[in-house]
Amino acid sequence: MPTYNAPLRDIRFVLYELLQVQNNSNLPRFENATPDVIDAILEEGAKLCQEVLFPLNRTGDEEGCHWNDGKVTTPKGFKEAYKLFCDGGWTSLGCDPDYGGQGLPHIIGFIMSEMITAANMSFGMYPGLSHGAYEAIHAWGTDEQKKKWLPNIVSGKWSGTMNLTEPHCGTDLGLIRTKAEPQADGSYKITGTKIFISAGEHDLTENIVHLTLAKIPGGPDGIKGISLFIVPKFLVGDDGKIKGPNGVRCGSIEHKMGIKASATCVLNFDDATGYLIGEKHKGMRGMFTMMNAARLGVGIQGLGLAEVSRQNAVTYARERLQGRSISGVKEPEKPADPIIVHPDVRRMLLNMRAFTEGTRALALWMGMTIDLAEGHPDPEVQKECEDLLALLTPILKAYGTDGGFETTVTGMQCFGGHGYIREHGMEQYVRDARITQIYEGANGVQALDLVGRKLPANLGRSLRRFFHPLDAFLKENMANPALKDFVPPLFKAFARLQQATAHVAEKGMSKPDEAGAAATEYLRLFALVALGWMWTRMAKISAEKLASGGGEDPDFYKTKLVTGRFFMERILPDTASLQVRCMAGAKTLMELDAAAFS
Repeated sequence: MPTYNAPLRDIRFVLYELLQVQNNSNLPRFENATPDVIDAILEEGAKLCQEVLFPLNRTGDEEGCHWNDGKVTTPKGFKEAYKLFCDGGWTSLGCDPDYGGQGLPHIIGFIMSEMITAANMSFGMYPGLSHGAYEAIHAWGTDEQKKKWLPNIVSGKWSGTMNLTEPHCGTDLGLIRTKAEPQADGSYKITGTKIFISAGEHDLTENIVHLTLAKIPGGPDGIKGISLFIVPKFLVGDDGKIKGPNGVRCGSIEHKMGIKASATCVLNFDDATGYLIGEKHKGMRGMFTMMNAARLGVGIQGLGLAEVSRQNAVTYARERLQGRSISGVKEPEKPADPIIVHPDVRRMLLNMRAFTEGTRALALWMGMTIDLAEGHPDPEVQKECEDLLALLTPILKAYGTDGGFETTVTGMQCFGGHGYIREHGMEQYVRDARITQIYEGANGVQALDLVGRKLPANLGRSLRRFFHPLDAFLKENMANPALKDFVPPLFKAFARLQQATAHVAEKGMSKPDEAGAAATEYLRLFALVALGWMWTRMAKISAEKLASGGGEDPDFYKTKLVTGRFFMERILPDTASLQVRCMAGAKTLMELDAAAFS
């Protein structure tokens, strides 16, 4: 059976030593979020994840959700766990106090997302989707809409969803057919079918607020004619009380490879009453508020699954006896040595550790950047942070999930044949992780977003928000002897990224296929440079700490340095081949006729 322990020691290192969140008391969300308060929240959150959510992970996977005549029942124990979750205030952490939220920093929500996913990804889908709906209504709703819908979403009494995909269209939302007919009272009648709706129907909350894309007849064609609507499962009166069922019904649930305890629904809208949110034909702005938050959350899902898989792989590698060390017997009193003595097993374990700790640093840096974008007193700093987030969102989503899946596969590999059977739980992490590379924009789409939108946006301004600080950091630390294993390889990798960027920008202007052909490799190259920067910053802190005695935990900093060197020696060099592939052009991809692929 698998186990999970929240990685609070590493989380605290990133929070207090790398990001130094304790110095942000001047920001609105941090006024009451002192280190003592944050630590107490994280301790309680870890306890909830380890003791309440994690025990339901395997049983929820085995039982799955049940559909009967339009109603969905979640697995045994989920309703009780959800009540504990709401009673503990976990649905309201980062929400606006005006609507019952706690107003805490977004970075705390990022940490909780990782721990919840590692403990029980399927469970986390329900409050996770609700928070996305909260974000959209909070950003684009009228004051009346916010007062009517947000308090119950914040408390967890109601949940929320995002309804985009239809049977004939996914990424190309301009093709949607769901219609919204205007009514005399200002509402709309919504008719159409949406598929792949996570948490679209369940028994955890008394109402579900569906944020739904639809087209108002007579509007512009394509994506410019899309509007966004609030379509509740049950209608709600002006007094906030539930009146009765709306015209939205769950037609079925999907039978999936993973996340089986999360209800993925087909929703049929039949003259369902909906309420326009935001402007007519401007619905994608509101939906992107949800999608951008969801993409960051999905990147963190990759991290969470990688972490729990890593922990169990390490435990197994220490305990599993198999063969003798090729450099000589290590434990002669035993019939064989534990497999952790073998170099290739260590390679796998260090790959997993380098990914999880590097990605955690990147994700929490982005969480901190959101807090700065919202609360920093200098508008210019806010703008810089917004630009940086726009640039890095597709990178965290795609690399976090590609690496998360690869890490769960590696974790299963450490178990050998025992990883392939259900008993040890490792195959579930592989199955659960696979969807993260697909939903909220498949990773190929994230790569196209990076090269096609984010790089050229505002004449490359977003790119400068990353390149300039990294360049300054490298120049400042080039002569630091403690970083001789870090700065030079990062400098070379950064040079490769700059060259690849210039190539993609130049070729993409005249031949879009050239940029499209390079997109996936370019995103991964960018991600590795970003993680290299995180590892070099963490190495600098660790080296300085050890130089002053190592504090109470010198082994932690020694391990951090060794893992960082592994990243620099074994993972960052991939940037060389990625650069070559980025610059290889589109010819071999595009010259075959479609028929030749048969």
